[in-house]
Amino acid sequence: MTRLFSGTPFDIPPQCDDCGKLQSECACTPAEKADAEKKRQRDADRLEPGKQTAKIRIEKRKAKRVVTVVDGLTAKANDLPALLSKLQAKCGAGGTVKADEDRLELQGDHLTSVSQTLRDLGFKVR
Repeated sequence: MTRLFSGTPFDIPPQCDDCGKLQSECACTPAEKADAEKKRQRDADRLEPGKQTAKIRIEKRKAKRVVTVVDGLTAKANDLPALLSKLQAKCGAGGTVKADEDRLELQGDHLTSVSQTLRDLGFKVR
């Protein structure tokens, strides 16, 4: 070994995280690199369902309408639109994601089916 950093990570030329080529030969655009970084950050922020607790309740709105509300699941740790789609398909009801409040709302009284579906997906339910 004639060089000071021979065989260490300092001796290996840097590579692009996205395409795997040397950084001097990388053809990735700044937009592609930004999108890849956002995806890596989003995946790092995700929590597994077993570490989260969903709080389910029934709310009565005006004109005697009933809404099933799911709280306690953050948009940063979950894909709330995909989760809402699964719940809507299971319950056969419409619903919405209130992104500013990190809340899922389903039309109608679906407390038992929503809690069972969330348990099947691995979430703790309260």
